[in-house]
Amino acid sequence: MMSAKLLENHYYTDANPLLARTDLNRYRTSGTSSNRRKTILYSQADEEAYLRIKLDVFQRVLGPGNYRTALADMGTGHAEATAVEVFRELGMDVESVSFQLPIEAHLERLSSMKPEVLYTMPSILDRILAAADDPKAFGIRHVLLVGEIASRGWRQRTAERLGLSEREITDTYGSIEIGTIAYFSHEHTRYLFADGIVAEGIPAEELEGDLETLPDGEQVLVLTSTVREAFPALRYVTYDVVRDLRPIEVDGVRRQSFAGIVKRIGPDLKHGEKISIYDIEDVVCRHLGDASVRVQVAGNGLKVHVYSPLATPDVLGAIRHDIENHIPAIGLMIRSRILDGIEVRGGTLDDAQTRASVKNKKIFYT
Repeated sequence: MMSAKLLENHYYTDANPLLARTDLNRYRTSGTSSNRRKTILYSQADEEAYLRIKLDVFQRVLGPGNYRTALADMGTGHAEATAVEVFRELGMDVESVSFQLPIEAHLERLSSMKPEVLYTMPSILDRILAAADDPKAFGIRHVLLVGEIASRGWRQRTAERLGLSEREITDTYGSIEIGTIAYFSHEHTRYLFADGIVAEGIPAEELEGDLETLPDGEQVLVLTSTVREAFPALRYVTYDVVRDLRPIEVDGVRRQSFAGIVKRIGPDLKHGEKISIYDIEDVVCRHLGDASVRVQVAGNGLKVHVYSPLATPDVLGAIRHDIENHIPAIGLMIRSRILDGIEVRGGTLDDAQTRASVKNKKIFYT
């Protein structure tokens, strides 16, 4: 299997012979566990396949000719640039805005353009919803999500705030290493894999790092890409944990699928690997319809920050009770004293601090 350790030793290294080639595109991304930034290489064939597969997924989700305008609000990287090109291929007028701009710039662009399709990340959409007086006034008809876990509860309350049905909030899943991996099918209420992806699930114990056994129904996702050339996408370990990975019948064809992404594991996550942002956010959304959530592990304590004007002490207490009693992994960690306890805090979302990091739906360690 193509594990993180194997890639760090042979691919994410200055000794990688592919770095000597001048015909490959290079993309820099976040650091590895050895504190080296990763360089991901793409051949021309890789770029063409990436665009072709993303176009196919967008067409499946949006349908032909249903939308005229789109805004890519997610940054300036590979995913954003290719999204702009794909939207143009679909005959849409498209603009983009960087996540690093103040939230006022995002609101101004949304108000002036009124895009029918918004392509963004859940963390960025949280910022927009927290700052907007009337999110429905933007005229958004469909939201395409990428980059972070989006629980069903979060998708439901986001749709309500934008005046959409849940079917008009569609999550996609991808990575710079592989490309577009999967998308949520509202018809089948499951994630379906994109063309060119062979997916399998393995127990966590098969990986290095002395990882603990996952609950029944959860597996680590391992992917093989049949189209990637300049990355060794042969049984590539994503370290993402998925639930209920199994094939289903789609239009008369058996296709691999999964119910949802639960969390990410790895040897550097310590006991945080047992904590699911997906499950915590679902609990919060059952109590509050307009909340943003941040999860922090400090020592042996778990802090859940809930940003909502309706987060009264009684509501925060109910959220804490449900997290402790309705998420089995967390309850077990408290009873076994791996976690000292849970603190649920209310507060106001600080946009200046939030935009410093594009991905905020993760566990923060302090």
